[in-house]
Amino acid sequence: MPTIARTALAAALAATLAACGSAPPPAAPAFTATLTSPTNVVLHWPADPAAAGYLLEYANAADGPWTALQYLPRDQTSYTHPNLIPETPFYYRIRSFAGPVSATVTPGGAASPDTAVPPSAPGDFTAAPAPDQSLHFAWTDRTAGEAGFLLEIRRPGAPDFTPVEVTDPDATHCALSLLPGEQGSAFRIRALSYGPLSPVVERTTGKV
Repeated sequence: MPTIARTALAAALAATLAACGSAPPPAAPAFTATLTSPTNVVLHWPADPAAAGYLLEYANAADGPWTALQYLPRDQTSYTHPNLIPETPFYYRIRSFAGPVSATVTPGGAASPDTAVPPSAPGDFTAAPAPDQSLHFAWTDRTAGEAGFLLEIRRPGAPDFTPVEVTDPDATHCALSLLPGEQGSAFRIRALSYGPLSPVVERTTGKV
């Protein structure tokens, strides 16, 4: 399954959970949508230095239901939603996320000794290969009232982590099947808290 589809499917588990956590949530980013072709919408927002990343959602009616489109890394400030149904309204909203992160691990290895882990971050994080060719992750939940846990990956040669899987609140394990090029990646787990929702923007696709 492509990384975008895999992350979006997992994100649906947590998209409607309320924001919570001990740290003040980052502010909602300004948000715009532009129809760049009859069936392509490009979304833009300014970078928020307080955010760890963003959760983008869409709906086909102003009052929902809302679907998680993608979890996005903190340095991304635009997203293209392509090949949409013609002559159909699309509503979008975005919120930032933050939350304490665990130590970094590699599959079968120990946590990085140089990682500063706050007391409220997930503890005892491990990543172990499984017979089904997936990775199984486990951790200790040390966060009160988290909105879920976000697994993040740093692929070989990549400068930073990106979201790859999300769980329900109070979870202490998850599994991930690696895609080509992800062998040798590093991982960490984040206790999620969400910032406020942006205003909703709408674009109606055209004829093709």
